[in-house]
Amino acid sequence: MKRKPVRLMLIATAIILLIFLLMQPLSVYHFQNYISVLFPKGMIGIEQRNLLLIIQAIMLLIVIPVYILTFIFSWRYRAQNTKATYDPDLVDHKIAEVIWWGLPLVLTIVVSVLTWVKTYQLDPYKPIESKNKTLNIQVVALQWKWLFIYPEEQVASINFLQIPTDTPVHFEITADAPMNSFWIPHLGGQIYAMPNMKTELHLIANEGGDFRGSSANISGEGFASMHFICRASSEQEYKNWLAEVKKSSNNLNFKAYNQLAKPSTNEVALYKLEDKNLFDQIMMKYMHPQKGE
Repeated sequence: MKRKPVRLMLIATAIILLIFLLMQPLSVYHFQNYISVLFPKGMIGIEQRNLLLIIQAIMLLIVIPVYILTFIFSWRYRAQNTKATYDPDLVDHKIAEVIWWGLPLVLTIVVSVLTWVKTYQLDPYKPIESKNKTLNIQVVALQWKWLFIYPEEQVASINFLQIPTDTPVHFEITADAPMNSFWIPHLGGQIYAMPNMKTELHLIANEGGDFRGSSANISGEGFASMHFICRASSEQEYKNWLAEVKKSSNNLNFKAYNQLAKPSTNEVALYKLEDKNLFDQIMMKYMHPQKGE
């Protein structure tokens, strides 16, 4: 009678695991709007998601049999089963050694090679091939807001980013504040933004919509409010947006930028860009001592 609770516990655990595995696809589908990394809208994000799922599937080739064998061994070598041979002195079993050392080694090599190949293919600095011309956008992480500069279009925006669909976007990223991390989960992985340094990221949106962008690195008091909207639209809607921004009464030059760079949490703001070299000036702030220092 004392052994019965153990048997019931094993059966209950197996049932719970089975229900969890069956409910997992339904729960993921239900919360797809909240799990953007699993339901990406851009080519880079899709490739990164697929890599994640493939590697998890390979690892489950080891994990699942381990769980199954745990229940099988627990049942077979229970105290009441006198037919099962228990040999605590069994050592150097060749078949067992090959299985529990050989298979993990092979799968580790497969995961390593796959990760190396995909890391090269998905290099954030690598341009995306497309029939459409690449759009260049400069990104500056501030406290606690994001500044987006369109140097060729001569416009800029705070906490709002608009791009056309099916168009590669080349981001040049820096910071004029504590180190941060630029991330649009629907489109691809994060990359760091650091003062006096420039990082790059290439993304593309295959579908239209409003995608949440955020800061992926804690940067102080206003960190929780440091998010933005990335709107992927048709080419015509993008051009219409540019035309509206160019009508803005707000002008952005280095003097106006210095006021904007002061710590604050801002709503969306649009600017006409007066200085196409503003991004370079921001970078140069940390290249030499400022006046009065």
